[in-house]
Amino acid sequence: MEKFTKLSGIAAPMPLMNIDTDMIIPKQFLKTIKRSGLGVNLFDEMRYDDDGNEIPDFVLNKPQYREAQILVAGDNFGCGSSREHAPWALLDFGIRCVISTSFADIFYNNCFKNGILPIALPQEDVDKLMDDAERGANAVITVDLENQTITGPDGGEITFEVDAFKKHCLLNGLDDIGLTMEKAASIDAFEAKAAEARPWV
Repeated sequence: MEKFTKLSGIAAPMPLMNIDTDMIIPKQFLKTIKRSGLGVNLFDEMRYDDDGNEIPDFVLNKPQYREAQILVAGDNFGCGSSREHAPWALLDFGIRCVISTSFADIFYNNCFKNGILPIALPQEDVDKLMDDAERGANAVITVDLENQTITGPDGGEITFEVDAFKKHCLLNGLDDIGLTMEKAASIDAFEAKAAEARPWV
């Protein structure tokens, strides 16, 4: 998993409330078990019309937000079903950080396991960042995970809270497999001892 330390990127405003996982990646795209290739269908039903043409008014179809790496969203982001494809699709598009006032628990935890930083902030702080994001390509926001700060395009700084263990995992690029592999030496020692004690197994 790619490490998350400091991210400076364009922030896209999406002030909708209750954006659920089916909106993030509709059910017809859940057949794959690959983490790549889902970005093109991120927010599919909002991004494209029935003929597959881009809807110009959708935020991520606008030229100034096509390279967005940060999403500033409305309350209760990632609600609905627990599909892990939702953070896969966000990451494949290029979104590394989502900022909202609240997240659905399963989506929130899935983000950390896939290298995305979800940040929950008070409404007034989200409103400030939403206003910054409305500036288009000038809406460059810097998220510093080590120092737990968000710096807006005018230099204003907001602090955020994050669980210490989840922070450690993101800073070091550790998903569940990576965490297990940190114990590889201990696992190997246990297996060797078990094989010696029970060679018939």
